Amino acid sequence: MNDSQIHAAGQALHEAWRTRRPMEPLTAQCPGLSLDDAYRIQQVFVDLRLEAGERVVGKKIGVTSRPVMEMLKVYQPDFGYLLDGMCRPSYAPIALDGLIQPKAEGELAFVLKKDLLGPGISNADVLAATEGVMACFEIVDSRIRDWKIAIQDTVADNASCGLFVLGERLVDPRSLDLSLCGMVLEKNGEVAVTGAGAAALGHPVNAVAWLANTLGRFGIPLKAGEVILSGALGAMVPVARGDFLRVSIGGVGHCSLRFD
Repeated sequence: MNDSQIHAAGQALHEAWRTRRPMEPLTAQCPGLSLDDAYRIQQVFVDLRLEAGERVVGKKIGVTSRPVMEMLKVYQPDFGYLLDGMCRPSYAPIALDGLIQPKAEGELAFVLKKDLLGPGISNADVLAATEGVMACFEIVDSRIRDWKIAIQDTVADNASCGLFVLGERLVDPRSLDLSLCGMVLEKNGEVAVTGAGAAALGHPVNAVAWLANTLGRFGIPLKAGEVILSGALGAMVPVARGDFLRVSIGGVGHCSLRFD
């Protein structure tokens, strides 16, 4: 795709996000869309939000767990940017009218105290750079109609970022084995999904190392103070107005939210 086509696609995604009106898959409109083109489109989409006054506060790894891969028919991780306008406090109501077709995921969030710039980042490097981890929700939301996405569509759509909600407890990741931490996601008081840290590429630290090394090839660091969402620990859960969700991760803590 040429620069003009890349910019037009990024503008279309931004307009779909702004108006909350989903669009047809980019892969249907541009059958030869490559993954590199998709990341260029993502950058246009994100830049338009930054130009409007938002700022980057972190990054996310997407499509790390087998249930999410199976649901989306996408079989490799991707990444996107977290902006300050995406963050919501725990327990505060989330307006469903501000989203298009949201789904909730329970995850571990890493808060960094040092920069990480790949390639060559190891799991030990990730742990040394991490101030702490906390339970969190990612509310994924596709600007592509009916979630009919290929990997190129979700990448272009900033890895289907919607919102994120952080728990209130920060835990040293060296104090427990994150791969063995069990997750329980409850919806309206009933267990909806269970999972474990191993769902995120075998270990959440593996996911963060993958992201640092992948971004490092483009000269992009994970920065001190940023929040890194390490990927879903179980299947995505559809949500509707009035739903109350709580995720608990063993040894880490919990996080709750409600949709209005």
